[in-house]
Amino acid sequence: MPLKLKQRGKVWWIRGTVHGQEVYETTGTHDKEVAEALRIKREAGLVSDHVYGPKATRDFSDAVGSCLEAGGDGRFLGTPTDGLLGHFYSWRLADIKQNDLDAAAAKLYPTAQPETRNRQCYTPFIAVWNHAVKNGWADVRLWQRPRKPKGTNVVRVRSARSGQSPVDYERAAKFVSLMSPAPAMVMTFLFYTGLRPIEAFALEAADVDVTKRWLVVRKSKTGEPRGVPLHSFLCEWLGPLVERGGILFRGPRGEPYKEVQDGGGGLKTAINGARRRSGIKDVSPYTGRHSVSTQLVVNGIHPHIKDQILGHAADSMSRHYTNVPQKPLIEAIDTLPVPAAWRALPWLAAPLEWQSRLAEGTGKRTDLEKARA
Repeated sequence: MPLKLKQRGKVWWIRGTVHGQEVYETTGTHDKEVAEALRIKREAGLVSDHVYGPKATRDFSDAVGSCLEAGGDGRFLGTPTDGLLGHFYSWRLADIKQNDLDAAAAKLYPTAQPETRNRQCYTPFIAVWNHAVKNGWADVRLWQRPRKPKGTNVVRVRSARSGQSPVDYERAAKFVSLMSPAPAMVMTFLFYTGLRPIEAFALEAADVDVTKRWLVVRKSKTGEPRGVPLHSFLCEWLGPLVERGGILFRGPRGEPYKEVQDGGGGLKTAINGARRRSGIKDVSPYTGRHSVSTQLVVNGIHPHIKDQILGHAADSMSRHYTNVPQKPLIEAIDTLPVPAAWRALPWLAAPLEWQSRLAEGTGKRTDLEKARA
């Protein structure tokens, strides 16, 4: 039967079967005229899919919607009227070529550096495209990303920004030792996994296997899951957090860290406090990732192993083994040093008991000072 509108409560739903494709989904709107327009578009899309195939009919907005429903990151995708989504909204996926993506990046980020265009335009676009490929809506394609110019003697002068460069582990240990236990756990985790902060915030206890020294990032920046080795130092104290279940890392009040786009994310207050107490200004949540990458290179780890740990290796074969612990990666991550100052942190012995305590000088609380007295 053709698609029809059915009202449930105040919201209109689309229901019916077209060419064997059964549909029962919400329009997300109370407005019947808007719902009718969505019904017509949905039915026309099903007919086109049947006649021409989905690769000939699906557009970028379809791919974005499906990607977000599957848990994809919409941070840099924009809305139907701006950003990447606004630019390519009704473009058929089959019509988008490399020069179209390059033109979109130039239009959306006209003054941005190559790395910024890569992060905020090319990466989210490719994540959506790869999702469309999995749905059978697009063909596999190798998209070219912008690169920094080589062989030039022109030097760009930019102000230093924390999080863009690595720090040595002694310096990192001093910084983390002056944080409250809850954010210190997150920062320690970042410095010994190389995860992006947003990936650490989303981790569930079920995704971490301390015994096998392996974790699975199910929601990543690239849209693809990946396996990550656990440093032996992390395995010494992660057990209680895993046994608790649910979201792995939580703040002093027991609430999960929220994804915040600017200013240090959900760790902003803790980072600012540690900077004030330590005098160290060049550490931020993303510093851990840069430090892991640099230290692995210094330790002589093969670039392919390093890239797998950080999630840069994206070959289709490695995705089949996301849940399988890989000995070379575990051995590589264990080459990261653990300074004595890090091992001396008091919360390591009982992380759940210390989670709600605050660092010295934090508001009117002096939990850590009393505990050390």
